[in-house]
Amino acid sequence: MKLEIDIALAAPAWARVEGLEALTRDCIEASLAETGETLVAGCEVSVTFCDDAEIQELNAEWRGKDKPTNVLSFPTPGKLSARPLLGDIVIAYETVTREAAEQDKTVRAHTAHMVIHGFLHLIGYDHETAAEADVMEGLERRIASRLGLRDPYAEGEAGELNEGHVDTI
Repeated sequence: MKLEIDIALAAPAWARVEGLEALTRDCIEASLAETGETLVAGCEVSVTFCDDAEIQELNAEWRGKDKPTNVLSFPTPGKLSARPLLGDIVIAYETVTREAAEQDKTVRAHTAHMVIHGFLHLIGYDHETAAEADVMEGLERRIASRLGLRDPYAEGEAGELNEGHVDTI
């Protein structure tokens, strides 16, 4: 099954992340492989790499939180296996680079985690409860491992990344 992935660089700073488009595609494909989810043929997802100003506007509009965040996911409503458009993922450069430095990660590795995290939200995963968080974080760890990346939660508390982070819109 072919998944169409539309990638937009809305902030020039993202050009500093070498191979960003390939990384994004690899993260989404690994997420699908790990979860085993079935999508409608020709399904589409969009990923926008923006700056903090743009994501802050979206966060204020959709969540009532007037501050930047690392990733926002906007899933299209409906049954997963019948949606021709999965939805949109938006990721903010300044927040991701700051968090990467704080968590002693590369920007590339943290960006991969944000793509994986955002995509899992689009296909129905969440972390509103401890049980949901355990499932989602377990998937994120296994997907990162598939990609040859270290455990994204290895440095600190498992829920640390999600604090102040936007969930599904």
